[in-house]
Amino acid sequence: MAGQPDLDKQSQPAPLTRREAMLQLLRVGGVAAGAGAAGVWLSRHSLRPVPSLAEQARRDHRTSANPQFPHLTVVQGGEPRALVQRALADLGGMQRFISRQDVVVIKPNIAWDRTPEQAANTNPEVVAEVVRQCWQAGAKRVIVTDVSCNEPRRCFQRSGIQAAAHAEGAEVILPDPELYREVDLGGVVLKSWPVFTPFLEADKIINLPIAKHHSLVGVTLGMKNWYGILGGQRNRLHQQIHQSLADLANFMLPTVTLLDGYRILIRNGPTGGSLEDVVLKKTMVAGTDPVALDAYVAKAWWDLDPEHLPYLHMAAARGLGTVEYDKLPVKFSQLG
Repeated sequence: MAGQPDLDKQSQPAPLTRREAMLQLLRVGGVAAGAGAAGVWLSRHSLRPVPSLAEQARRDHRTSANPQFPHLTVVQGGEPRALVQRALADLGGMQRFISRQDVVVIKPNIAWDRTPEQAANTNPEVVAEVVRQCWQAGAKRVIVTDVSCNEPRRCFQRSGIQAAAHAEGAEVILPDPELYREVDLGGVVLKSWPVFTPFLEADKIINLPIAKHHSLVGVTLGMKNWYGILGGQRNRLHQQIHQSLADLANFMLPTVTLLDGYRILIRNGPTGGSLEDVVLKKTMVAGTDPVALDAYVAKAWWDLDPEHLPYLHMAAARGLGTVEYDKLPVKFSQLG
């Protein structure tokens, strides 16, 4: 924030730094609707890696950097589909990320048996527009999937995502016990673990999380969304959650991330339930640096610095991005 004026000298407020200006731009959008043993368990859980899988464990779907386009874009003031359209246009268009004949997997958050208004899952219109954009870019197959926490059929239906994705011609795949493979994730605490097969076979993966409060981490944004590629007893990973998040982020590197901030769950996440915990932001933050994206949104909407989110520094140390989002090229757009 700008410094306080010196009343004796009648000086003007100090100008905002670039970082402060970026945060202020994101904060102004929207209308509030209401104010030790773990390591042992994880290491023992990890099975002996299968050599053929271990050699190809990491899934790196990133595209080449292009200095013509920003690393992050923040779009405010529109409806879900318009937010997607502008965010992708700012980043160079979906054709920058998706090539003809690509098999594309879109990973929304479909974890909870909640309606769109409760903001526990990705907005269905956001998902539908991303599907449409993939087809326009020439994708061969477009798959929408997630490994839900609540009963999957109810989550996919009640979230509105199944119907919205089907309406745009996507293939919707619900979790199936037969569709997991044990993979060596190559992590510090995450080694051999069951991964949902569609995420292992995609040419491109689009991360499509929603911004939410999280009772344990503080916030769940882009990198936390990767919990939804795993089977097994995921709740046990909470015992070393920050290291687990960094391990997952190092294993699954998305083509692009579009973070849904149309409605956000400002508290009592990640499940929510009360509309009083929901804030209408009409915002999308998208980009190719997942660390910067998480760091920026966490600070702007929850006032959480990277020091409060150790997984960000762990991911940055692995070369996955930077917490210094204010040093990156960022584009801001206002709709309406």
